[in-house]
Amino acid sequence: MAGELVLVTGGTGLIGIKIIQLALKAGYSVRAAVRSQEKANGVLATPTVKALNPGSRLTFIIVPDILADNAYDEAVKGVKFIIHTASPVIKGEGFTPDQWETHLIAPALKGTTSILDAAYKTSGIERIVITSSEVAIIPWEEFIAKEVDTVFDDQYQIPFPAGPYSHVFEAYSASKVRALIATKEFVKEKKPEWDVINIMPSFVVGDNEMITDPNLVADGTVGAAMAQVLGGDSGWGAVPSTSVHVADVARLHVEALNPKIEGNQSFLAVSEGERGTRWEEAIDIVNRNYPQAVKKGVLPNNGTASTKRTKVDASRTEQVFGFKFQGYEEQVKSVVDQYLGLVGEQAA
Repeated sequence: MAGELVLVTGGTGLIGIKIIQLALKAGYSVRAAVRSQEKANGVLATPTVKALNPGSRLTFIIVPDILADNAYDEAVKGVKFIIHTASPVIKGEGFTPDQWETHLIAPALKGTTSILDAAYKTSGIERIVITSSEVAIIPWEEFIAKEVDTVFDDQYQIPFPAGPYSHVFEAYSASKVRALIATKEFVKEKKPEWDVINIMPSFVVGDNEMITDPNLVADGTVGAAMAQVLGGDSGWGAVPSTSVHVADVARLHVEALNPKIEGNQSFLAVSEGERGTRWEEAIDIVNRNYPQAVKKGVLPNNGTASTKRTKVDASRTEQVFGFKFQGYEEQVKSVVDQYLGLVGEQAA
């Protein structure tokens, strides 16, 4: 492990920055593909990376357009492993319906096939770990549109939903399905010297050291938990009852590099078992753990959230990797601790 070089794409995102930090802690050398030097400086400025003082074990390669032809050809040279997390995500107002295909589905597919093509053209690579999603194997209508009794596990498969799509999240789901199918087809047809592991997170919640503005703490999937704590509403309506701590997702990616984990398979990352997450319970979690911050109004803790039951079984992941996912309470606390730190309040 010592010194083995890992290429990490999407390293400035919620999951990616944690992967870089954990990979360095585990003894790997990391080459992070970033869009600009400014992004690289942001990674270097995170408290965890500064404390690790990685020196030459952390390097960067600028890939300004990950959708350009041959975008990753230089980035993959000399690496032993690739962790590919770069993919479009839904933020803020998201995209308009006419952008769903061009801004979500096509980029997710092109980004994935681009990294696979680049790896195929070089030698010495042993494994690629890809950030997929639970929505790559759970039908949209059963994931968010209606409640069913099906218990979904990592052996579940669905065809690519061709559309038209009724919601931006449905299009996002389609992007993950298409990328997963393309990956499996690539491995089957090309038979590369490396194998692939897909990590399939649910709604990822946790602290993000790339964020230094407290107003952005509830960005993305973190908002499903934190919007209510800050007195608002995620705007998503009833959210499926599946969440996972960002630290656990990053841990899976790094530990998946271990050759003892058999390749060419997928692993779900979902906490709380079949009961799942109850998003509205964040209010009680915060009241119990941060009474002074609530009393002072630093944490309004009076917003709204609702949960849509979705049963997902990720127990095989816990068995294979040998650890139990942190629950919703730890997920919420990690974000609240960060928020309080950013606004200069004690976490009490």
